[in-house]
This record gives sequence, C-alpha cells and structure tokens, in this order.
Amino acid sequence: MILYLHGFRSSPQSAKAQWLAQAVANLRLADHWHCPQLPASPQGAINLCNNLIDLHAGDPADITLIGSSLGGYYAGHLAHARGCRAVLLNPVIYGARDLATQVGTHQQYHSTEPFVFLPRHVDELAALAFPTPQAHNRYFLMACTGDEVLDWKEMAAWYAGCQSRIVNGSDHGISDFPRWLPEVMQFIQGKPQTQR
Repeated sequence: MILYLHGFRSSPQSAKAQWLAQAVANLRLADHWHCPQLPASPQGAINLCNNLIDLHAGDPADITLIGSSLGGYYAGHLAHARGCRAVLLNPVIYGARDLATQVGTHQQYHSTEPFVFLPRHVDELAALAFPTPQAHNRYFLMACTGDEVLDWKEMAAWYAGCQSRIVNGSDHGISDFPRWLPEVMQFIQGKPQTQR
C-alpha cells in the first residue's frame, strides 16, 4: 500500500500527487496507490488514514506513507503509531505551532470550496505530536533549503539519522520534484540508498 497525504488546503490534484501517481502506475503498482482528499480536521484526517491502513490488513512494513507539508506531519504520526515506512516532503514538524496562524476560512488550491480551519483543529494537531524517529531506516526525508514556508533545519534535525535528501534551493512545493522523484521511488521500492 502506498498512501499519499497532501498538504494544507491541497488535494489529490496537486502536482506532486499527480507525478507520484504516474510514477507508481509506471511500476505497475497503481492498485496499491491511495490518495484521499483529507478533511480540514486533523483527527478526521488521521481517522480516514487509519481506516485505509486497517483495510490493508497486511504487514505495516509493506505500507509506505508519503506526506507533503502538513501531510508530512500526519505521515510522521502514523509511521510512529503504526510502524509504517514514510517519505516526508518538506514536512511540518510542530503542527500546532505552525498551523495556529491559519485558523479561519480559506479557499482550497484546487477547488472553489471553502476550507475552514477551526481553533479546535489546532488542539487536534497538538494531540497528534510524536517523538523523533528511532527506526531510522523506515524514513526518507526530503527537505529544501529554499522552503519559504517551513524551516528545513528543523526538518533535518528532527529526522537526523534517517535517509535524506537535502535539496539546495527549490521551494516549499518542491516545484522541481520530477528531478528528485527517482530517489523517492527507490525508497518506496525498498532499495538501499546512501545518506546525503
């Protein structure tokens, strides 16, 4: 199972989700791909993911989570709680702190539907906090030094010792993601990598 978790206000229509879906299909793994629309509620998002993982009913080691930004925070929580593998793409590290400023009504990136982020959602993020990883081989971090939203140094410190790719430059959305996609797919396929 390959489960992609998009970021705040994003969707399965995001560029990274589409690039990954195509790469997975090219490996003839499309039947294993899941990319749900996540609700605004963090606990609701985790409940949705847990239900999908429960339906998989296999070895957690056979599940790879891919999380971008806020989805990376969710992936980190789930990987810790469920024993899954995780790819973290410019992940949020301190959910409640970083999203507290986003309380209010927004527009989604790929829809005209409003996206309402409530004060209780910040509390839900706080409740989902998780410790730094111990099973380093189960994680692959991609952090961009040009991230204009989050601090890449916090990401690198949190996932220290894990497989990683620190991208010099780029941006929060990793607009040059196709360049780095082969490394992500290598991790998803369980092939060994050298730390960078």
